[in-house]
Amino acid sequence: MKTPRTVILRVYLIYFLVVAIMGVVVVKTFSIIMDGRDHIFTSSSDKLQQRSATVEPRRGEILDAHLNPLVTSVAFYDIYMDPVTVEDELWNEGISGLSKGLSRIFPKKSAREYEEYLRNARVNKRRYVLIQKRVTNETRKKLHELPIFEEGRFEGGLIDNHATIVRKRPNDELLARTLGYVKPRRKDTLYVGLEGAYNQYLAGRNGVVIQQKIANSWKPTGAVVREAENGYDIVTTIDKDIQEVAHTELENQLNRKGGRYGCAIVMDVKTGFVKAMVNLQKTGENDYGEIYNHAIGTREVPGSTMKLASLMAALEDEKIKITDTVNAVGKYEFYDRELHDSRKWGYGKITIQEAFELSSNVISKVIFDNYRSEPQRFLDRLHQFGLTEPLDVSIQGEVPPVYSEPGESQWWGGSLAWMSIGYEFQLTPLQLLAFYNAVANDGKYMKPQFVSKVLDNRKTVKTYEPEVLREQISSKKNIKIMKSCLEGVMINGTGKRLKSTFFETAGKTGTAQIANRNKGYGKEGEKKYIASFAGYFPADDPIYSCIVVIAAPTDDIYGASVSGTVFSAIANKVYASSYDYHQAVNEKQPIVSIPRVKNGQRYEVNKTLNRFGVNKSFKGQGEWVKTQSTDKNVEIRDFNVRKAHVPNVEGMGLKDATYLLEQVGLNVRTKGFGKVMYQSIEPGRKAVTGGVITLELR
Repeated sequence: MKTPRTVILRVYLIYFLVVAIMGVVVVKTFSIIMDGRDHIFTSSSDKLQQRSATVEPRRGEILDAHLNPLVTSVAFYDIYMDPVTVEDELWNEGISGLSKGLSRIFPKKSAREYEEYLRNARVNKRRYVLIQKRVTNETRKKLHELPIFEEGRFEGGLIDNHATIVRKRPNDELLARTLGYVKPRRKDTLYVGLEGAYNQYLAGRNGVVIQQKIANSWKPTGAVVREAENGYDIVTTIDKDIQEVAHTELENQLNRKGGRYGCAIVMDVKTGFVKAMVNLQKTGENDYGEIYNHAIGTREVPGSTMKLASLMAALEDEKIKITDTVNAVGKYEFYDRELHDSRKWGYGKITIQEAFELSSNVISKVIFDNYRSEPQRFLDRLHQFGLTEPLDVSIQGEVPPVYSEPGESQWWGGSLAWMSIGYEFQLTPLQLLAFYNAVANDGKYMKPQFVSKVLDNRKTVKTYEPEVLREQISSKKNIKIMKSCLEGVMINGTGKRLKSTFFETAGKTGTAQIANRNKGYGKEGEKKYIASFAGYFPADDPIYSCIVVIAAPTDDIYGASVSGTVFSAIANKVYASSYDYHQAVNEKQPIVSIPRVKNGQRYEVNKTLNRFGVNKSFKGQGEWVKTQSTDKNVEIRDFNVRKAHVPNVEGMGLKDATYLLEQVGLNVRTKGFGKVMYQSIEPGRKAVTGGVITLELR
């Protein structure tokens, strides 16, 4: 019987399939055994098997304002050698010195062991011999100085072009969340903090090299298609010294007072450049860490710090005068709800300025009574002040302010009253600080910024100039009034215990009830509060603004004692270490030959300057003069005093100021000592006989 043709074909097919599989197994086994020994297993096809591979560039550094590294890149190299490429003469002269050098740098092997290892590899014609993995660039430089290796890649056989780059923070957790990271994910990439915001500059450009398949793995050939371009460095606005002070003071207070989280921000008043930003959240029983950027990503009710905006709005609309009298009875009813002062029996009849200084909630009644028929006008003023919009900062994650408007479901009859004292309105700490910074900056609203320059090998390729968001948020007259009120908080009000030894500060305390997680606002024993303090220093010539916020403290709840003490500590320590305020004590102090002179009577000013031999120049012949000190002399100009009108006595001593004011029939009250910095009645107004004017001196 003849075997069918189809059966024969199947037998042959199975036979050849088994042979092919066995052949693949044998070749694969042989390749694994002879890995790296290409003198035994080399074919023309191997030499042609090449591919391109990317080379990771060095990511740019993140520096503080003084070029101190906040984040840097550390490169690690895998070091190999191709001993076959080394000429015999160079090999014989240098192998002993190379082995000794390797033993000195990597002492796990002796010089003799290194020499035997490399000689055997050369005899066996191994072209990719491992020396050491994960070597730092510092060590790599030392290897380049050794015999044979000093001749480089092609003549000395040194192979070191494969680097693993690790991102390092020299200051550990300092500023960790603000610095951030770039994290590739399955479907996208997560960009956090400054690392993410400025990734286009920091990342650099990948290089391309050629690899060749030798045995069973890909090895570099030394051919470079494109060199890797390292990333640019960015110079932040952060001052590491101020950052350390703010971090330490906030962390210490959280350990003392407790709290879910705390944040502290310090900003340069004139530029809006952020000098420090601390975000600490509870991570354990007694531990706090930088795990979320609450300064830009968490909005909460600002509490009484909002009263600054409320009164400034009413002043702008000429609905009140800061000297108006109110009756702070301690309890204020709005429909079916009540607001209370922290002092249950109230403060009695006081001025609106005193109500602000004492943080009385009678301000809610002032705003409600004046805006109840036109609530949108009040909200329009808040918009004018920059409080209703996000800042659009470079770091991702900023949340916009949240508030309701008339006609919306959340709006009710008493919303104005609640909003005026910092409820039913939510802001991030940075948004609130930007507003206080604008007040400190005489009304100019600056955009908070975190980066000032981009550098390529220390050469500037991009500069970020200070950015003005609003040229003037309020009239300078009303800004001046509210600055006086902020100073009054520290002298007469809730912040009077927060004294500085060397200079005056200005600011506002805030204490507001917040939700206690799943318990809501809770019963009396379960209530939680957010304590805040926003202000600036020095009060008379602001350099820095600062906000401190601590959420849900467990020991004490008030803005002054919880957050204000942190503000005060930061201000004092920044003063002590900053040359913006004074020269170092061990430096020679300049001799001041031209003194500052108060305004006053021409005769008295002239007599005093003559006594001390100070150069001066006169313009005019009036009895009263104002002065200006220059590098060369004191310039003396006429000071016009109009009959029956309030004179401008700012810059005068108390004696001369009192004399002039009493001449037009005013009764003078004073606060402080020194020269007059503020007068409660504007200069130029018609004087009312028997009227009272308050002078603040410093």
